[in-house]
Amino acid sequence: MAKKSKKIHKKIYQYTAIFEPQEDGGYTVLIPALPGCVSEGETFEKALKNIKEAAELYLEVKDKYHELPVEKPGVIIAPLQIQI
Repeated sequence: MAKKSKKIHKKIYQYTAIFEPQEDGGYTVLIPALPGCVSEGETFEKALKNIKEAAELYLEVKDKYHELPVEKPGVIIAPLQIQI
């Protein structure tokens, strides 16, 4: 008789990440809903991979001690032009 393996169900959280191009190439990335969760990468793909890893670690630590942050729905990111 084969043993049944336990399925681990993980909850999926969604956050908005902001990728800022750097003058010398690459991107700096932050997630506003997770204060202090910042990463970078030499390409967009690397920056995306790095911020996902950073967010996972951030949330794992938070999950042990605090309720996990939930991003408010309806976040809008839009460019602004300011004339001075």
